[in-house]
Amino acid sequence: MKMTTPTPLDLTRAAGAFAALGSEQRLSVLRTLVRAGPEGLSIGALGDRTGITGSTLTHHVKILSTAGLVTQARQGRSIICAAVAFDEIESLSRFLLTECCADSAAPAEDHGHG
Repeated sequence: MKMTTPTPLDLTRAAGAFAALGSEQRLSVLRTLVRAGPEGLSIGALGDRTGITGSTLTHHVKILSTAGLVTQARQGRSIICAAVAFDEIESLSRFLLTECCADSAAPAEDHGHG
């Protein structure tokens, strides 16, 4: 398999997503939404499950949304948040492992990533 160097745009997008996940509370919000599946959760239910409420929760959801990891949609009188970027989350993992062991003398299989 050919290893490719990420383009600057890939680096920028990955850096933004990883920065958005650089908070225990935001990581908790995203994990909760991933567990909820594509139908998502109302902002109230999300707050109940994470213990993060009010403007703090709104702030964290906005950062995750800006990074393309979460969407928000009004449904009646509720705001539904969902982790619709399952492909993006998976691609972030691949981003880290794409060049695994590329500079090592040992093949990637020896490092458990093969």
